[in-house]
Amino acid sequence: MAIKEEFLPKWIAWEITRRCNLNCIHCRSSSTMESEQGDFSFEDGKKLMDDIAKISKPTIVLTGGEPLLREDVWDLAAYGTEKGFRMCIATNGVLVDDEVCKEMKRVGIKMVSLSLDGSTAEIHDDFRKQPGAYEGVMKAAELFKKHDIPFLINSSFTKRNAFDIPNVYKKAREIGARAWYMFLVLPVGRAEEANAELLNAEEAQYWLNWHYELEKELILKGDNTILVRPTCAPHYYRIFNQNAKRDGLDLKRRNLVFGTGGGKGCVAGQSIAYIDCHGWLRPCSYFPISDINVFDVPFDRAWFESKIMQDMRKIEEYKGRCGVCEYVKICNGCRVRAYWEHNDYMHEDPICKYVPVKMKVGIKHKGLLNKTPEKGDDIKDVTP
Repeated sequence: MAIKEEFLPKWIAWEITRRCNLNCIHCRSSSTMESEQGDFSFEDGKKLMDDIAKISKPTIVLTGGEPLLREDVWDLAAYGTEKGFRMCIATNGVLVDDEVCKEMKRVGIKMVSLSLDGSTAEIHDDFRKQPGAYEGVMKAAELFKKHDIPFLINSSFTKRNAFDIPNVYKKAREIGARAWYMFLVLPVGRAEEANAELLNAEEAQYWLNWHYELEKELILKGDNTILVRPTCAPHYYRIFNQNAKRDGLDLKRRNLVFGTGGGKGCVAGQSIAYIDCHGWLRPCSYFPISDINVFDVPFDRAWFESKIMQDMRKIEEYKGRCGVCEYVKICNGCRVRAYWEHNDYMHEDPICKYVPVKMKVGIKHKGLLNKTPEKGDDIKDVTP
């Protein structure tokens, strides 16, 4: 079968345990110390990586839960390095010490992802529901610098802590992060229960415009100290293009060596994937459903045979505003938010309120126009 290069996995997050030592309000898997470990063995893990290697050599991020709680984490990482994968690890930082850093170096960890959701202990620890969590991140960052281990910062934001976004960026830069990812929390796991705290469309628009100004300043200054990107906000790619055009600028964006390889908004199921601790394959870490298990169907088949994964690559079949949007090929919309709002992952992304040109001029598309407006059909154009 002919394989499109753009639809090969370049980045895979692998949940090797669901157990976690924190109790964060936004956790996609609602993890606790009592959560399941996942019943796959080290041999199962090796077989999975063998199967992945048959079609690609992506970045593999060992995640959780807290991956450092799994006893064979270093064996899995070492085997992945041996297979030629770029092995990375995502941790909350609390369990990091000198011995952990030495193991990371030994097994060839190329990048570590640290979570920082507030610029102070008060804000971060409230978000993570664990006193001392902030101190753990700061300690881990110092240890990574001591052992020459590159790290990036992932920061998750809701109404609870969005006011602190500029300060969190400054803190990530101050502690030496290679990159800073501003994540707009999705309604998955505990975050679904805290739905009232999630940023709405107007709030997201405000902070994405703020992020554009930040990224523009870094580009114009030639400042390569830290790479910045919003996460789970694919319509930022539209906003970036629109704002740059408004400003009369041709801005060349940087890419992280161990990024998702997409060069566009959402690449879930196209060049990235998530495998949970039971082997269920999903388009991304936050996608709530799966239709195939990589311990039953080898990854090199599952990647192509899963209907959900196939659908992620059919942007011409997207519905609603996403289906007619002139920016869809650089954005793709968030399929998780579409599923949460419409119970249909092919529908429009509710956090983006942009009205496509085809809608503005009244072109019919799949029966969407000229229908009687219904509750939730607000398409007010809030694009600057």
